[in-house]
This record gives sequence, structure tokens and C-alpha cells, in this order.
Amino acid sequence: MAQRTPEKRREEELSANLCVPLRLCVKSSPPASKAGYSSARAKGLRLLGTATRRLSSFCILPSAFPPSRVAIAGGGAAGFFAAIACAEAAPDLEVVLLEKGPQFLSKVLISGGGRCNVTHACFDPREFAAHYPRGEREMIGLLQRFQAADTVAWFESRGVMLKTERDGRMFPTTDSSQTIIDCLLGAAKAAGVKLHLNRGLAAVTKHPDGRFELGLSDQTTLTCDRLLLATGGCRAAALGQVAVAFGHTLEPPLPSLFTFHIETPWLRELAGVSVEPVELSVPGTSLRQRGPVLLTHWGLSGPAILRLSAWGARELHGFNYCFPLRVNWLPHLTSEALAAEFDSRRKTQPARLVANAPLASLSARLWERLVRASGLPGDTRWAALSRAGRHQLIQQLQRTELPVTGKSLNKDEFVTCGGVRLSEVNLKTMESRLCPGLHFAGELLDIDGLTGGFNFQAAWTTGWIAGNALACL
Repeated sequence: MAQRTPEKRREEELSANLCVPLRLCVKSSPPASKAGYSSARAKGLRLLGTATRRLSSFCILPSAFPPSRVAIAGGGAAGFFAAIACAEAAPDLEVVLLEKGPQFLSKVLISGGGRCNVTHACFDPREFAAHYPRGEREMIGLLQRFQAADTVAWFESRGVMLKTERDGRMFPTTDSSQTIIDCLLGAAKAAGVKLHLNRGLAAVTKHPDGRFELGLSDQTTLTCDRLLLATGGCRAAALGQVAVAFGHTLEPPLPSLFTFHIETPWLRELAGVSVEPVELSVPGTSLRQRGPVLLTHWGLSGPAILRLSAWGARELHGFNYCFPLRVNWLPHLTSEALAAEFDSRRKTQPARLVANAPLASLSARLWERLVRASGLPGDTRWAALSRAGRHQLIQQLQRTELPVTGKSLNKDEFVTCGGVRLSEVNLKTMESRLCPGLHFAGELLDIDGLTGGFNFQAAWTTGWIAGNALACL
């Protein structure tokens, strides 16, 4: 009988050690359209009973000595979702979640006016990904793994029902963000996640054996086999220094969702007036958005403003947030249509004051200010409206220029663009390509979405993928 070499014996021992059950996760197939949501939801509910029933393309055979502790830095949406996914898929792992502050999920609590805009009712990954000014291409693939329909099914399988509002935003039926917080806390505790408050990362060292030693803000230390950074957006570059210390590049962090400061007196006098829809543009750029706006004591806010600020985050920063904003208050009407309407009024309402006869889609107060801003005297009647006066009024209605002098963060959205460069992350596992064992999720990545539930979906998606990857390694 041939004698076994030492190399052959080592190979046999390793093969024996690898003969352990493989943890499985199932990748759901996204519905092709909104109409496919019901079937996707039903399928998702069947598949989301436990994370261990799912199969993902990133699962591999575990090593002979699987990691015993996973640490997750950041007690927000992405951190919790990752912790729950990991602990449910791998009950043998010790999953530790570290939050630097005194409260978990603080951003979830205040989001959506205290209602928590969980996701958006759009169930095609490519269509959904189009709502990300940064990260659109990468989000297509990520959403094919875990998308909005999966999020709905995940929460419904845990007793949290969601509702869809007219604009597509999805909220818990209770209209309370506390419902989402209670669900995430309950799921984490049930899965055995160890939760720690007031323990943030102060320093991280990687040992030659691949393990991480964490210096924490409470002066204690913790050693882990895998580390997930889900610490939120890099509002200051210093917040991303752990990633930088391990060789990563941070795209410059900048505000992504903000409102505009405009000091024009007549505009500020109309605080509280909303207009839908208007068309906004920034002269000299390709930036253009259409939708509702809200006039405020400091300038302009509303969905169209927030979308414009997100798509133009870097360009508007380059202007130091001082630039002209052009507003078309009546984008559904052409110049010719307006001229015809005014001519009609000259014949049918000749004695009526122009300032007292608003077009149907504009409030009386806004119409009066726009007439005055056009340069028409307040006592001008339709019969006396000259061709030049008509032109002035049309220009004011379609091309109002307002000088933006600054910005304010939207109170419900604290979103930044910038973060860890996506090309440096393996998006199948959310693991660093530069530092094995280091993973990322959530807003720390250079991914940011529009308002409407898109940023939370990015947190759920990247957290779920990272958590299951950590469990499978």
C-alpha cells in the first residue's frame, strides 16, 4: 500500500473539516413592473421567513475555522439590517452592533416627519436605480438581489404592514417610525445580536492573522474576525477615516438634499404657498426638474427643489450655493397659449384688473406678486394691457429668475453625496477589495438617492447583502 505523503494527509484533513452544512440564502426574482408587485410580495413572504432559507451567489464553503465574531459599527438602518441578516443566517456567530450615540436608529425616528418613509413603490430594479444621482449603475445589480418588494415582504413577515401613498412613498400603516424601530430592535434581539450604545469606533488595527482590534469610545477594546462599517454619511471627511486608514478613497462628502435660500422680498412674503407643478432650471447647466415647490420664509423647498439639489449636488457646491434659479410657474402652457388667454381676457373681462384675475393653477396671492414683479402697474386692466405688457407678464410667468444665496439641509433628510469609492468594494459581498474582512453598507458608500424612500432602500439592500455575506464567510 502506497504511503501517504504529509501533503496528502493535510489535504484529506482539510477536506474533512470542510464537510459541513452550507448556509443557504435565496435570491428572489424582481417583478418586471409595478403590476408584478403582488406576486413578488407573496413570493418574498414565502422566502423571507428566515434568512437561512435564502441562497445568494456570494455564498461559499466556510473555512475550516469560521469566524466567531462579527462587529458592526453603526446602529442605523443599514447596520441593523446587516446585523439581523447575519445573525439569522448564522446563529453560531457572535454578532455585535456598536452605536456611538445614546440611541439606536435615531435617523429612522425623525425621517418622513416621524413616519419613516421605508421605501418606494417601484418594483423594477432598473427603474428604481434611476433615482440615484450617485450609484445608479451599481444599484441596478444590488437591487436585483434585494429590492423594494423584498423590503415590503421582510417587514410584513414580521408583522409590519406598509401602505403606499399617491406619490409612491411607502410608510408603515401606523404612520409612526416607532413601529419600524420596534420591529428592527425586536428582530435583532430575537436573533441574538448584542447591542451596545455609547460605544463608537475610536481606532481600528488589523492583526497579521486577519483579525481586527477595535478601540472604542468608552476606552474598551474588542477583537473581531470581520468588521462592517455602517457609520452613515461622511458629513465631514474625518468620519470616513477608518476606511481611509485601510487604503480606501473617499469621494468628497457634500450635502445632497437641501433647500434654497432666496432673499427676494415678495417671495418670502408668500411663505406657506405651494405650487404644483413648476419647472426649475439653473442657467448655464443641464440641471432641470419639474414638480411641486413650497415657498418658505427663507426661500424655496419641496420635492422639485430637493431633486434639483440632489442631481446638482457637486455643481451647486462649485457655485458656492450662489446661482440664478429660473422658474416656469406654468410649464404646461406655451407662450402662444398664454398670449391667446390674455387676448381672450381683454375681450371678455376688459374692465377687470389684471392683478385680480389669476390663472386657475396659481393662487391669487402668487399671481398678484408675479404681476407686480413683471413691472405692470397695479391698476392695469385687461383692456389696457399693451403688447409689451403682455410680453413682460409672459416672461415673468415662464422665466422668473431668483438669486439663490445659500442652502439649508432638509429637516427630514440628512443625506450626503460622496463616501467610499464603489470601485474599491466588491458589490457581491460589500467587502473591501483592499482590506479582506472589512465590509461596508449604507450611506458611508458613495451612493445617494432622491427623497421618497430611496436612501432607506439603499440601506436595506446593502445591509442585507453585507450581512448575508458575513454569515456565509
